[in-house]
Amino acid sequence: MINYEAIIGGRKATSEQRIDVINPATEAVVGTVPQCTAEQVDNAVASAREAFKSWSKTSDETRVNALNAMADFVEANAAELARLLTQEQGKPLKGLGSEFEIEGCIGWLRATAGMSLETKTLEDSDEREALLLRKPVGVVASITPWNWPLMIAIWHLAPAVRTGCTVVIKPASNTPLSTVRMVEILNEALPPGVLNIVTGDAGHGLPDHPGIDKVVFTGSTPVGKHVMAAASQTLKRLTLELGGNDAGIVLPDANIADMAEGIFWGGFINNGQTCAALKRLYVHESQYDELCEALTAIASNMPMGNGLDENNIFGPVQNRKQYNYVCELVDDAREQGGRVLCGGQPLEGDGFFYPLTLVADVSAGTRLVDEEQFGPVLPIIKYTDVDDVIERANASEFGLGGSVWSTDIDKAKQVAAQIDSGSVWINGHGQVLPHIPFGGVKNSGIGVEFGIEGLEEYTTTQSMHIPK
Repeated sequence: MINYEAIIGGRKATSEQRIDVINPATEAVVGTVPQCTAEQVDNAVASAREAFKSWSKTSDETRVNALNAMADFVEANAAELARLLTQEQGKPLKGLGSEFEIEGCIGWLRATAGMSLETKTLEDSDEREALLLRKPVGVVASITPWNWPLMIAIWHLAPAVRTGCTVVIKPASNTPLSTVRMVEILNEALPPGVLNIVTGDAGHGLPDHPGIDKVVFTGSTPVGKHVMAAASQTLKRLTLELGGNDAGIVLPDANIADMAEGIFWGGFINNGQTCAALKRLYVHESQYDELCEALTAIASNMPMGNGLDENNIFGPVQNRKQYNYVCELVDDAREQGGRVLCGGQPLEGDGFFYPLTLVADVSAGTRLVDEEQFGPVLPIIKYTDVDDVIERANASEFGLGGSVWSTDIDKAKQVAAQIDSGSVWINGHGQVLPHIPFGGVKNSGIGVEFGIEGLEEYTTTQSMHIPK
Protein backbone atom coordinates (compact mmCIF):
# COMPACT_ATOMS: atom_id res chain seq x y z
CA MET A 1 0.00 0.00 0.00
CA ILE A 2 1.31 3.45 -0.94
CA ASN A 3 0.41 6.83 0.53
CA TYR A 4 0.10 9.53 -2.12
CA GLU A 5 -0.05 13.27 -1.42
CA ALA A 6 -1.70 16.28 -2.97
CA ILE A 7 0.44 18.61 -5.10
CA ILE A 8 0.19 22.33 -4.36
CA GLY A 9 2.60 24.82 -5.89
CA GLY A 10 4.83 22.00 -7.09
CA ARG A 11 5.18 20.50 -3.60
CA LYS A 12 3.56 17.59 -1.82
CA ALA A 13 0.87 18.46 0.71
CA THR A 14 -0.49 16.01 3.27
CA SER A 15 -3.07 15.91 6.03
CA GLU A 16 -3.76 13.85 9.13
CA GLN A 17 -7.01 12.47 7.77
CA ARG A 18 -6.65 9.97 4.92
CA ILE A 19 -8.94 8.43 2.30
CA ASP A 20 -8.64 4.70 1.65
CA VAL A 21 -8.73 3.72 -2.02
CA ILE A 22 -10.22 0.29 -2.68
CA ASN A 23 -9.28 -2.19 -5.40
CA PRO A 24 -12.70 -3.18 -6.84
CA ALA A 25 -11.37 -6.59 -7.88
CA THR A 26 -10.26 -7.59 -4.36
CA GLU A 27 -11.93 -5.04 -2.06
CA ALA A 28 -8.52 -4.50 -0.44
CA VAL A 29 -6.99 -1.07 0.21
CA VAL A 30 -4.56 -0.11 -2.57
CA GLY A 31 -3.33 3.16 -1.08
CA THR A 32 -4.40 6.40 0.54
CA VAL A 33 -4.59 10.09 -0.28
CA PRO A 34 -5.10 13.06 2.04
CA GLN A 35 -8.49 14.39 3.00
CA CYS A 36 -7.40 17.91 2.06
CA THR A 37 -8.55 20.80 4.19
CA ALA A 38 -10.37 23.91 3.00
CA GLU A 39 -7.17 25.83 3.71
CA GLN A 40 -5.22 23.54 1.38
CA VAL A 41 -7.79 24.07 -1.36
CA ASP A 42 -7.40 27.82 -0.86
CA ASN A 43 -3.62 27.40 -1.08
CA ALA A 44 -3.92 25.44 -4.31
CA VAL A 45 -6.11 28.13 -5.87
CA ALA A 46 -3.76 30.87 -4.66
CA SER A 47 -0.80 28.98 -6.10
CA ALA A 48 -2.56 28.67 -9.45
CA ARG A 49 -3.46 32.37 -9.45
CA GLU A 50 0.13 33.36 -8.76
CA ALA A 51 1.45 31.04 -11.48
CA PHE A 52 -1.12 32.40 -13.95
CA LYS A 53 0.56 35.82 -13.84
CA SER A 54 3.59 34.46 -15.65
CA TRP A 55 2.23 31.35 -17.42
CA SER A 56 -0.44 33.39 -19.23
CA LYS A 57 2.31 35.52 -20.74
CA THR A 58 4.44 32.64 -22.03
CA SER A 59 4.97 32.12 -25.75
CA ASP A 60 3.23 29.54 -27.88
CA GLU A 61 6.56 27.77 -28.26
CA THR A 62 6.94 27.45 -24.48
CA ARG A 63 3.49 25.92 -24.07
CA VAL A 64 3.91 23.56 -27.02
CA ASN A 65 7.23 22.37 -25.63
CA ALA A 66 5.66 21.89 -22.20
CA LEU A 67 2.84 19.71 -23.57
CA ASN A 68 5.25 17.58 -25.58
CA ALA A 69 7.47 17.19 -22.52
CA MET A 70 4.40 16.19 -20.49
CA ALA A 71 3.68 13.50 -23.10
CA ASP A 72 7.27 12.28 -22.86
CA PHE A 73 7.06 12.00 -19.07
CA VAL A 74 3.78 10.08 -19.20
CA GLU A 75 5.26 7.75 -21.81
CA ALA A 76 8.35 7.13 -19.68
CA ASN A 77 6.17 6.20 -16.70
CA ALA A 78 3.43 4.40 -18.63
CA ALA A 79 3.90 0.96 -17.04
CA GLU A 80 3.70 2.33 -13.49
CA LEU A 81 0.63 4.46 -14.25
CA ALA A 82 -1.18 1.64 -16.05
CA ARG A 83 -0.70 -0.82 -13.19
CA LEU A 84 -1.82 1.75 -10.63
CA LEU A 85 -4.87 2.58 -12.75
CA THR A 86 -5.89 -1.08 -12.96
CA GLN A 87 -5.53 -1.52 -9.22
CA GLU A 88 -7.83 1.37 -8.33
CA GLN A 89 -10.23 1.44 -11.29
CA GLY A 90 -10.49 -2.26 -12.08
CA LYS A 91 -10.08 -2.15 -15.85
CA PRO A 92 -7.67 -4.70 -17.35
CA LEU A 93 -4.12 -3.79 -18.19
CA LYS A 94 -4.37 -4.97 -21.78
CA GLY A 95 -6.81 -4.54 -24.65
CA LEU A 96 -9.00 -1.46 -24.25
CA GLY A 97 -7.95 -1.06 -20.62
CA SER A 98 -5.26 0.82 -18.73
CA GLU A 99 -2.50 0.69 -21.31
CA PHE A 100 -4.99 1.92 -23.92
CA GLU A 101 -5.95 4.80 -21.61
CA ILE A 102 -2.32 5.81 -21.08
CA GLU A 103 -1.71 5.74 -24.84
CA GLY A 104 -4.72 8.04 -25.21
CA CYS A 105 -3.24 10.47 -22.69
CA ILE A 106 0.03 10.64 -24.61
CA GLY A 107 -1.72 11.09 -27.94
CA TRP A 108 -4.03 13.80 -26.62
CA LEU A 109 -1.16 15.80 -25.15
CA ARG A 110 0.73 15.72 -28.45
CA ALA A 111 -2.39 16.52 -30.51
CA THR A 112 -3.26 19.48 -28.28
CA ALA A 113 0.31 20.75 -28.59
CA GLY A 114 -0.25 20.90 -32.35
CA MET A 115 -3.32 23.15 -32.11
CA SER A 116 -3.29 26.93 -31.97
CA LEU A 117 -5.70 29.85 -31.78
CA GLU A 118 -4.87 32.64 -34.17
CA THR A 119 -5.78 36.30 -33.89
CA LYS A 120 -8.55 36.99 -36.41
CA THR A 121 -8.80 40.11 -38.52
CA LEU A 122 -12.46 41.15 -38.55
CA GLU A 123 -12.02 44.33 -40.56
CA ASP A 124 -9.18 45.93 -42.42
CA SER A 125 -10.58 49.04 -44.11
CA ASP A 126 -9.53 52.62 -44.70
CA GLU A 127 -11.23 53.54 -41.41
CA ARG A 128 -10.02 50.87 -39.02
CA GLU A 129 -8.44 47.54 -38.32
CA ALA A 130 -10.50 45.31 -36.02
CA LEU A 131 -8.97 42.23 -34.40
CA LEU A 132 -10.39 39.38 -32.35
CA LEU A 133 -7.96 38.20 -29.69
CA ARG A 134 -8.15 35.06 -27.57
CA LYS A 135 -6.93 35.42 -23.98
CA PRO A 136 -6.56 32.64 -21.34
CA VAL A 137 -9.60 32.54 -19.08
CA GLY A 138 -7.58 32.20 -15.86
CA VAL A 139 -7.55 29.50 -13.18
CA VAL A 140 -9.44 26.35 -14.16
CA ALA A 141 -11.00 23.91 -11.70
CA SER A 142 -11.01 20.41 -13.18
CA ILE A 143 -13.33 17.88 -11.54
CA THR A 144 -12.83 14.38 -12.91
CA PRO A 145 -14.76 11.06 -12.66
CA TRP A 146 -13.75 7.50 -11.81
CA ASN A 147 -14.35 5.77 -15.15
CA TRP A 148 -11.47 7.16 -17.26
CA PRO A 149 -9.60 9.10 -14.54
CA LEU A 150 -6.34 9.76 -16.39
CA MET A 151 -7.73 10.30 -19.87
CA ILE A 152 -10.35 12.76 -18.71
CA ALA A 153 -7.84 14.63 -16.55
CA ILE A 154 -5.73 15.11 -19.68
CA TRP A 155 -8.82 16.21 -21.62
CA HIS A 156 -9.25 18.97 -19.04
CA LEU A 157 -5.69 20.08 -18.37
CA ALA A 158 -4.11 19.86 -21.85
CA PRO A 159 -6.20 22.67 -23.42
CA ALA A 160 -5.85 24.70 -20.23
CA VAL A 161 -2.05 24.54 -20.33
CA ARG A 162 -2.02 25.10 -24.10
CA THR A 163 -4.02 28.33 -23.84
CA GLY A 164 -2.05 29.75 -20.90
CA CYS A 165 -4.37 28.83 -18.03
CA THR A 166 -3.42 27.22 -14.73
CA VAL A 167 -5.26 24.33 -13.12
CA VAL A 168 -6.49 22.85 -9.85
CA ILE A 169 -7.67 19.25 -10.29
CA LYS A 170 -10.02 17.46 -7.93
CA PRO A 171 -10.16 13.73 -8.85
CA ALA A 172 -12.90 11.31 -7.85
CA SER A 173 -12.19 9.88 -4.41
CA ASN A 174 -12.69 6.36 -5.79
CA THR A 175 -9.75 6.69 -8.19
CA PRO A 176 -7.35 9.46 -7.10
CA LEU A 177 -4.07 7.53 -6.94
CA SER A 178 -3.11 7.38 -10.62
CA THR A 179 -4.17 11.01 -11.17
CA VAL A 180 -2.09 12.24 -8.23
CA ARG A 181 0.90 10.29 -9.48
CA MET A 182 0.42 11.59 -13.03
CA VAL A 183 0.19 15.19 -11.81
CA GLU A 184 3.38 14.65 -9.84
CA ILE A 185 5.06 13.42 -13.04
CA LEU A 186 3.63 16.25 -15.18
CA ASN A 187 4.96 18.86 -12.78
CA GLU A 188 8.44 17.98 -13.98
CA ALA A 189 7.53 19.73 -17.24
CA LEU A 190 5.82 22.79 -15.74
CA PRO A 191 6.62 25.74 -13.47
CA PRO A 192 5.35 25.35 -9.88
CA GLY A 193 1.67 26.22 -9.48
CA VAL A 194 0.60 25.71 -13.09
CA LEU A 195 -0.84 22.28 -12.25
CA ASN A 196 -2.12 21.49 -8.75
CA ILE A 197 -4.18 18.62 -7.36
CA VAL A 198 -6.28 18.38 -4.20
CA THR A 199 -8.09 15.30 -2.92
CA GLY A 200 -11.10 14.77 -0.71
CA ASP A 201 -14.37 16.50 0.10
CA ALA A 202 -12.97 20.01 0.49
CA GLY A 203 -12.47 20.07 -3.28
CA HIS A 204 -16.24 20.20 -3.69
CA GLY A 205 -15.91 23.89 -2.86
CA LEU A 206 -14.02 24.67 -6.08
CA PRO A 207 -17.08 25.54 -8.25
CA ASP A 208 -18.02 28.52 -6.06
CA HIS A 209 -14.47 29.46 -5.02
CA PRO A 210 -13.85 33.16 -5.78
CA GLY A 211 -10.38 32.39 -7.12
CA ILE A 212 -11.61 30.05 -9.86
CA ASP A 213 -12.44 31.47 -13.30
CA LYS A 214 -13.70 28.36 -15.10
CA VAL A 215 -14.98 24.93 -14.09
CA VAL A 216 -14.72 21.89 -16.31
CA PHE A 217 -16.62 18.90 -14.95
CA THR A 218 -17.17 15.39 -16.28
CA GLY A 219 -19.68 13.27 -14.39
CA SER A 220 -23.33 12.67 -13.67
CA THR A 221 -26.09 15.09 -14.60
CA PRO A 222 -27.34 15.62 -11.01
CA VAL A 223 -23.86 16.59 -9.81
CA GLY A 224 -23.36 18.72 -12.92
CA LYS A 225 -26.45 20.72 -12.01
CA HIS A 226 -25.02 21.38 -8.54
CA VAL A 227 -21.72 22.47 -10.12
CA MET A 228 -23.57 24.83 -12.45
CA ALA A 229 -25.59 26.33 -9.59
CA ALA A 230 -22.47 26.90 -7.50
CA ALA A 231 -20.53 28.40 -10.40
CA SER A 232 -23.40 30.75 -11.24
CA GLN A 233 -22.77 32.77 -8.07
CA THR A 234 -19.68 34.29 -9.68
CA LEU A 235 -20.65 33.72 -13.34
CA LYS A 236 -17.79 31.31 -13.95
CA ARG A 237 -17.24 29.86 -17.39
CA LEU A 238 -18.41 26.24 -17.60
CA THR A 239 -17.80 23.11 -19.61
CA LEU A 240 -20.01 20.24 -18.46
CA GLU A 241 -19.81 16.77 -20.02
CA LEU A 242 -22.58 14.88 -18.26
CA GLY A 243 -24.52 11.63 -18.44
CA GLY A 244 -25.75 9.89 -21.54
CA ASN A 245 -28.25 7.23 -22.50
CA ASP A 246 -27.02 6.76 -26.05
CA ALA A 247 -29.29 5.00 -28.53
CA GLY A 248 -28.03 2.81 -31.34
CA ILE A 249 -30.41 2.14 -34.24
CA VAL A 250 -29.77 -0.93 -36.40
CA LEU A 251 -31.49 -0.40 -39.76
CA PRO A 252 -33.13 -3.34 -41.60
CA ASP A 253 -30.34 -3.58 -44.19
CA ALA A 254 -27.52 -3.89 -41.62
CA ASN A 255 -25.06 -6.75 -42.07
CA ILE A 256 -25.32 -8.41 -38.65
CA ALA A 257 -22.35 -10.72 -39.14
CA ASP A 258 -20.07 -7.79 -39.97
CA MET A 259 -21.45 -5.34 -37.41
CA ALA A 260 -22.17 -7.40 -34.29
CA GLU A 261 -18.67 -7.04 -32.84
CA GLY A 262 -18.65 -3.27 -33.34
CA ILE A 263 -22.06 -3.01 -31.68
CA PHE A 264 -20.82 -5.14 -28.78
CA TRP A 265 -17.80 -2.94 -28.09
CA GLY A 266 -19.91 0.20 -28.51
CA GLY A 267 -21.94 -0.97 -25.54
CA PHE A 268 -19.34 -2.69 -23.39
CA ILE A 269 -16.12 -0.68 -23.72
CA ASN A 270 -14.77 -0.04 -20.22
CA ASN A 271 -17.39 -2.46 -18.89
CA GLY A 272 -20.12 -0.08 -20.07
CA GLN A 273 -18.78 2.58 -17.70
CA THR A 274 -18.46 5.27 -20.35
CA CYS A 275 -20.69 8.32 -20.78
CA ALA A 276 -20.85 7.86 -24.54
CA ALA A 277 -21.27 4.08 -24.55
CA LEU A 278 -24.18 2.55 -26.45
CA LYS A 279 -26.82 2.09 -23.75
CA ARG A 280 -30.05 1.43 -25.69
CA LEU A 281 -29.95 -0.84 -28.76
CA TYR A 282 -32.92 -0.65 -31.16
CA VAL A 283 -33.06 -3.50 -33.69
CA HIS A 284 -35.52 -4.01 -36.54
CA GLU A 285 -37.82 -6.97 -36.03
CA SER A 286 -36.46 -8.67 -39.16
CA GLN A 287 -32.98 -8.99 -37.60
CA TYR A 288 -33.79 -8.92 -33.91
CA ASP A 289 -33.27 -12.61 -33.16
CA GLU A 290 -30.13 -12.82 -35.31
CA LEU A 291 -28.45 -9.91 -33.54
CA CYS A 292 -29.51 -11.15 -30.09
CA GLU A 293 -27.85 -14.48 -30.86
CA ALA A 294 -24.70 -12.87 -32.28
CA LEU A 295 -24.23 -10.55 -29.29
CA THR A 296 -24.89 -13.38 -26.83
CA ALA A 297 -22.20 -15.50 -28.49
CA ILE A 298 -19.68 -12.67 -28.16
CA ALA A 299 -20.55 -11.69 -24.59
CA SER A 300 -20.60 -15.26 -23.31
CA ASN A 301 -16.98 -15.83 -24.31
CA MET A 302 -15.35 -12.78 -22.76
CA PRO A 303 -13.11 -13.60 -19.76
CA MET A 304 -13.74 -11.44 -16.68
CA GLY A 305 -11.62 -11.13 -13.55
CA ASN A 306 -8.80 -9.22 -11.89
CA GLY A 307 -7.39 -6.78 -14.43
CA LEU A 308 -3.81 -7.57 -13.40
CA ASP A 309 -4.29 -11.02 -14.95
CA GLU A 310 -3.50 -10.32 -18.60
CA ASN A 311 -5.88 -13.10 -19.72
CA ASN A 312 -8.89 -11.08 -18.59
CA ILE A 313 -10.62 -8.72 -21.03
CA PHE A 314 -13.13 -7.32 -18.52
CA GLY A 315 -12.80 -6.33 -14.88
CA PRO A 316 -15.21 -5.41 -12.09
CA VAL A 317 -17.67 -2.57 -11.78
CA GLN A 318 -15.60 0.20 -10.21
CA ASN A 319 -17.40 0.63 -6.86
CA ARG A 320 -20.05 -0.99 -4.69
CA LYS A 321 -22.61 1.78 -5.15
CA GLN A 322 -22.55 1.42 -8.94
CA TYR A 323 -22.49 -2.38 -8.65
CA ASN A 324 -25.63 -2.32 -6.51
CA TYR A 325 -27.32 0.01 -9.01
CA VAL A 326 -26.56 -2.34 -11.91
CA CYS A 327 -27.97 -5.28 -9.93
CA GLU A 328 -31.11 -3.26 -9.18
CA LEU A 329 -31.73 -2.32 -12.83
CA VAL A 330 -31.33 -5.87 -14.10
CA ASP A 331 -33.60 -7.28 -11.39
CA ASP A 332 -36.24 -4.67 -12.24
CA ALA A 333 -36.01 -5.44 -15.96
CA ARG A 334 -36.49 -9.13 -15.26
CA GLU A 335 -39.53 -8.37 -13.12
CA GLN A 336 -40.93 -6.23 -15.96
CA GLY A 337 -40.73 -9.16 -18.38
CA GLY A 338 -37.22 -8.66 -19.76
CA ARG A 339 -35.56 -11.80 -21.13
CA VAL A 340 -31.98 -12.20 -19.88
CA LEU A 341 -29.91 -13.65 -22.72
CA CYS A 342 -26.69 -13.96 -20.73
CA GLY A 343 -25.41 -12.87 -17.33
CA GLY A 344 -28.00 -11.37 -15.07
CA GLN A 345 -26.66 -12.53 -11.69
CA PRO A 346 -23.69 -11.18 -9.66
CA LEU A 347 -20.59 -13.37 -9.63
CA GLU A 348 -19.65 -15.01 -6.35
CA GLY A 349 -16.51 -14.14 -4.42
CA ASP A 350 -14.60 -10.96 -3.66
CA GLY A 351 -14.85 -7.89 -5.84
CA PHE A 352 -17.64 -6.05 -7.61
CA PHE A 353 -17.95 -8.44 -10.53
CA TYR A 354 -21.14 -8.41 -12.59
CA PRO A 355 -21.14 -10.50 -15.78
CA LEU A 356 -21.73 -9.04 -19.22
CA THR A 357 -25.51 -9.01 -19.46
CA LEU A 358 -27.90 -8.70 -22.40
CA VAL A 359 -31.60 -8.13 -21.75
CA ALA A 360 -34.09 -8.56 -24.61
CA ASP A 361 -37.81 -7.84 -24.88
CA VAL A 362 -37.77 -4.56 -22.94
CA SER A 363 -39.08 -1.14 -23.91
CA ALA A 364 -39.54 2.41 -22.67
CA GLY A 365 -40.98 2.49 -19.18
CA THR A 366 -38.45 -0.07 -17.95
CA ARG A 367 -35.77 1.54 -15.79
CA LEU A 368 -32.98 -0.21 -17.72
CA VAL A 369 -34.15 1.61 -20.87
CA ASP A 370 -35.06 4.95 -19.31
CA GLU A 371 -32.07 5.36 -16.98
CA GLU A 372 -28.32 5.34 -17.61
CA GLN A 373 -27.05 1.98 -16.37
CA PHE A 374 -23.32 2.83 -16.59
CA GLY A 375 -22.33 -0.80 -16.29
CA PRO A 376 -21.99 -4.10 -18.18
CA VAL A 377 -25.65 -4.39 -19.23
CA LEU A 378 -27.27 -3.67 -22.59
CA PRO A 379 -31.04 -3.62 -23.25
CA ILE A 380 -32.09 -4.74 -26.74
CA ILE A 381 -35.34 -3.22 -28.01
CA LYS A 382 -37.38 -4.38 -31.03
CA TYR A 383 -38.90 -1.91 -33.52
CA THR A 384 -40.84 -2.07 -36.77
CA ASP A 385 -40.89 1.47 -38.22
CA VAL A 386 -37.83 3.69 -38.75
CA ASP A 387 -39.61 7.00 -38.16
CA ASP A 388 -41.08 5.63 -34.96
CA VAL A 389 -37.73 4.39 -33.67
CA ILE A 390 -36.10 7.77 -34.26
CA GLU A 391 -38.81 9.30 -32.10
CA ARG A 392 -38.27 6.64 -29.42
CA ALA A 393 -34.51 7.15 -29.50
CA ASN A 394 -34.98 10.90 -28.99
CA ALA A 395 -37.47 10.44 -26.13
CA SER A 396 -34.76 10.86 -23.50
CA GLU A 397 -33.57 13.68 -21.28
CA PHE A 398 -30.04 12.89 -22.47
CA GLY A 399 -28.35 13.77 -25.74
CA LEU A 400 -24.67 12.87 -25.64
CA GLY A 401 -24.21 10.39 -28.48
CA GLY A 402 -26.05 8.07 -30.82
CA SER A 403 -25.34 5.69 -33.68
CA VAL A 404 -26.87 4.23 -36.84
CA TRP A 405 -25.86 0.86 -38.27
CA SER A 406 -26.49 0.23 -41.96
CA THR A 407 -24.95 -0.84 -45.27
CA ASP A 408 -26.66 2.13 -46.94
CA ILE A 409 -24.55 5.10 -45.87
CA ASP A 410 -26.83 7.70 -47.43
CA LYS A 411 -29.83 6.31 -45.55
CA ALA A 412 -27.77 6.09 -42.37
CA LYS A 413 -26.78 9.75 -42.71
CA GLN A 414 -30.43 10.77 -43.10
CA VAL A 415 -31.37 8.91 -39.91
CA ALA A 416 -28.26 10.08 -38.03
CA ALA A 417 -29.06 13.73 -38.73
CA GLN A 418 -32.40 13.29 -36.94
CA ILE A 419 -30.90 11.99 -33.69
CA ASP A 420 -30.85 14.61 -30.92
CA SER A 421 -27.27 14.24 -29.72
CA GLY A 422 -24.02 16.14 -29.70
CA SER A 423 -22.25 13.34 -31.57
CA VAL A 424 -23.55 10.62 -33.85
CA TRP A 425 -21.62 7.75 -35.39
CA ILE A 426 -22.37 5.57 -38.38
CA ASN A 427 -21.34 1.90 -38.07
CA GLY A 428 -19.49 2.63 -34.87
CA HIS A 429 -20.18 4.09 -31.45
CA GLY A 430 -18.29 6.20 -28.94
CA GLN A 431 -15.10 6.94 -30.84
CA VAL A 432 -13.65 10.28 -29.77
CA LEU A 433 -10.75 12.08 -31.45
CA PRO A 434 -8.67 15.06 -30.29
CA HIS A 435 -9.44 17.18 -33.37
CA ILE A 436 -13.23 16.62 -33.44
CA PRO A 437 -15.47 18.56 -31.00
CA PHE A 438 -17.37 16.45 -28.47
CA GLY A 439 -20.19 17.52 -26.17
CA GLY A 440 -23.81 16.93 -25.32
CA VAL A 441 -27.21 18.53 -25.72
CA LYS A 442 -30.21 18.49 -23.38
CA ASN A 443 -29.18 17.10 -19.97
CA SER A 444 -25.91 15.75 -21.31
CA GLY A 445 -24.00 18.96 -20.88
CA ILE A 446 -22.94 22.43 -21.89
CA GLY A 447 -20.06 23.36 -24.15
CA VAL A 448 -17.68 21.14 -26.10
CA GLU A 449 -14.28 19.58 -25.65
CA PHE A 450 -11.58 18.76 -28.23
CA GLY A 451 -10.55 20.47 -31.42
CA ILE A 452 -10.23 24.19 -31.93
CA GLU A 453 -13.75 24.69 -30.58
CA GLY A 454 -12.77 22.96 -27.35
CA LEU A 455 -9.60 25.01 -27.08
CA GLU A 456 -11.59 28.21 -27.44
CA GLU A 457 -13.60 27.34 -24.33
CA TYR A 458 -10.52 28.00 -22.21
CA THR A 459 -10.29 31.57 -23.47
CA THR A 460 -12.15 34.85 -23.40
CA THR A 461 -12.47 37.06 -26.46
CA GLN A 462 -11.30 40.63 -26.78
CA SER A 463 -12.19 42.84 -29.74
CA MET A 464 -9.47 45.39 -30.49
CA HIS A 465 -10.42 48.47 -32.54
CA ILE A 466 -7.51 50.29 -34.19
CA PRO A 467 -8.22 53.54 -36.07
CA LYS A 468 -6.36 54.38 -39.25
